[in-house]
Parts: sequence; C-alpha cells; structure tokens
Amino acid sequence: MESLQAEEKAGEQQPQAVRGGLSGSTLKLIAVITMLIDHIGATVFARMIITGSYRFGPGHTAVVEDHAALYMVYTTMRLVGRIAFPIYCFLLVEGFQKTRNVKKYALRLGAFALVSELPFDLAFNAKVLEFGYQNVFFTLFLGLLAMMAVDWVTKRSWTENRVLNDVLRYGLAALAIGAGGMAAMALRTDYGATGVACIMILYVTRRKKPVQMAAGAVSFFWEVPAPLAFLPIAFYNGKRGLNLKYLFYVFYPAHLLILYLVCAVLGFGGVPVV
Repeated sequence: MESLQAEEKAGEQQPQAVRGGLSGSTLKLIAVITMLIDHIGATVFARMIITGSYRFGPGHTAVVEDHAALYMVYTTMRLVGRIAFPIYCFLLVEGFQKTRNVKKYALRLGAFALVSELPFDLAFNAKVLEFGYQNVFFTLFLGLLAMMAVDWVTKRSWTENRVLNDVLRYGLAALAIGAGGMAAMALRTDYGATGVACIMILYVTRRKKPVQMAAGAVSFFWEVPAPLAFLPIAFYNGKRGLNLKYLFYVFYPAHLLILYLVCAVLGFGGVPVV
C-alpha cells in the first residue's frame, strides 16, 4: 500500500508502534504469499477437482485418482489465503493516514482495479470480461472512498449548535459508510459490503491499537482463520521497511494472468470456478 514513511495527516493520532516488530513491507509480503497460495488453490486445484483430469497438450491426459487428497490440499490452500485480506485492509487504513496525496492514492487504486479485472475474469470465470463478480481492488477502492468521505464530513462544522453539529457529522459519516457498502453490493465486488465494513471498523478504531486489533479480529470472525491475520499485524512497528510500494499493484493482475495461462496449458482454462 501507500508509503508508510510519509508524513502523518494533520490531526491524526497514531497508536504507539511496536519496537522491532514487523514493517509494512513484511506484512505486505505475508499478504502476497498467502494470497498466492489461495489463488493457486482457487484456480488450478479447483479446476482439477471439477474436471477430474488435466493434460499437458493433446493426447497427454492424466486422471485425478485421489480426489480426497486433492480436495484436502485445495481446502488447506484456501484457508491459508484467508490471512491476506485483513492485512490488506489494515495496510489500506495505514496508507490513507500517511499518504501525502489521498486523491492520487484513490486514482491509482481505482486504475489498478480496472486493469486487474481482465486477468481476474480470465482466472476465475474463464472469460475476457464478466460483470457478475469483481476483483478485490474494487472493494479496497470503495473502502478508501468511504474513509475519505468520513474524514471530510467529520472534520467540518455544519452548524454553530454543537449537539446538532455532532448529529450531522456522524449521521453523514454513517451515510457515507452505508453508501460504500451498497456500492460494493451493487458491483458485486470480492468480499462486498462486508469487506467495506471491516475496513471501516479498522479505520474508526485506529487511534488505539489494542482496540483496533480486537475489533479487527472480531469483525473477521465470519471467515476462519482470517482473525489470525491480526497476530502479525499486532507486531507492526509503523515503519515502511523495503520499498515495495507498487508490489501489490503489479503482482495482483500479473499473477492472475499467469495462473490462467497455467490452467490453459493444463487443459482446463475454459472451466469457470466462480
């Protein structure tokens, strides 16, 4: 996500960092690796289970004999992948707080959501474009827009009456969050409205790290073992680490395209898994 060494946005109070601990780049690598494991399972192994076979070119078909073992491998890989999304949500919140230009941040995230849609559709739907289910970049993008809207409405004075002003601020903030969730539902993005809600929970609890970790773990209880992601997140030290600013942006569409090509070589690239 966005550089974790940039200046803090004015008025934000950051939780105390863990000395030593894990840098932002380390968390990003954990998320990338677990996501890759998940997607290998969701694309390659899922198609092997569906078709019961694979082939390396014409006349070289191999039949899957042990479906139980294959399904166990598939399930394990998908469970490992549940670690990735909570880390990306946390890094998104960090990026929003520390970016120098949030508008450019949003434009970049939205652009890569569009770029990633074609390889996403190929990898999971076996189609060049399919609008029934959109990639996770759209969910992160909508979460970022919701944070921007909440930040904007809560930092402005809408009336001189203090009580009414608070009602308006937090009422508009709730509407902004609801709009983000409804947009995710309408677009049918990966993780949908639930994903946007989890991002906002991490955002509103950001000032006290123990509260943020607890709230984050609870908010992801619906997807075991996703709450385990907050173990490495708890050791986040507030530092950027290696300069991997664009790693996720480039890696996400690239690895999906490669996985689709692998499936095509194995003879089941035309089989949808979503």
